[in-house]
Amino acid sequence: PGIFTADSSGQGLAAASVLRIKANGAQLFEPVSTFDQAQNKNVAIPIDLGPDLGSNTDQVFLILFGTGYRFRSNLSAVTATIGGAASEVLFAGPQGGLIGLDQINARIPRSLIGRGDVGVNVTIDGKPANPVRVSIK
Repeated sequence: PGIFTADSSGQGLAAASVLRIKANGAQLFEPVSTFDQAQNKNVAIPIDLGPDLGSNTDQVFLILFGTGYRFRSNLSAVTATIGGAASEVLFAGPQGGLIGLDQINARIPRSLIGRGDVGVNVTIDGKPANPVRVSIK
């Protein structure tokens, strides 16, 4: 398996997005990086997990894009950690809109609030994907 990166190098910032589900059911997609022309490179946009409002707290998912996810043996054979914390993987398979593109949807643990730059590691059927990074506000 492979996770795509923002600069296509296979390392560094993930080519990913965030799906935020609000308490009212509204779904918002947010970027995790942007190209900074002054620095001539991709830079992280910190992911805001929002305040803890009990049952009204936003659910925040990291959507990773890559290859080699669709032929997994079972969803339970896909594991992810973000900043060393176990992340619940809710989907791993074909992206659906672009032929050949796969995606993983992983819930971002709220325990990561304030951690800054963190590593993301995915294993599928015992095979590790390349590690990538995101930033958590």
